[in-house]
Amino acid sequence: MIHMTSGQSASNNINLGPRTRRAVRWLASLINPLILVIAGRRWMPILGILRHRGRRSGRMYATPLGMRPLGAMFVMPRTFGEHAAWYLNTQAAGWCLVTYKGRDYTLVDPQIVDYTTAAPAFPRYELLQFRLIGIKEYLRLRQAPAGWSRPSTSPRI
Repeated sequence: MIHMTSGQSASNNINLGPRTRRAVRWLASLINPLILVIAGRRWMPILGILRHRGRRSGRMYATPLGMRPLGAMFVMPRTFGEHAAWYLNTQAAGWCLVTYKGRDYTLVDPQIVDYTTAAPAFPRYELLQFRLIGIKEYLRLRQAPAGWSRPSTSPRI
């Protein structure tokens, strides 16, 4: 799965130049629709679908994303750092919807956590992959409490 950003987090050590970012964005436009077909299915524990509201447009987006449950929370590696649209949109809204293993979850309270905090959610082989590509930060969200309702927001222009 590919997530494109306009810049990279120094803390995640992934620094892509403008040409590489354009190439990855183009590749993502081809690959992500295919990945959305399998992500979030009961038999696909590696990939979920994160649905997030655009900060400016107010439009809902679906992003295939590696994620794992951890108790009543979900943890996702910040693959392309702090400038990834899915991350910025989720932080701005304070919530998102996730489809994971065939079930839908409303998640709230996005927080950045480190490797030590996120590690119990992932199998060792995934943690090794994350370390090899320099991922050090993860987004953790908790399941919304019963009776929680989405805040009504209008798009910013």
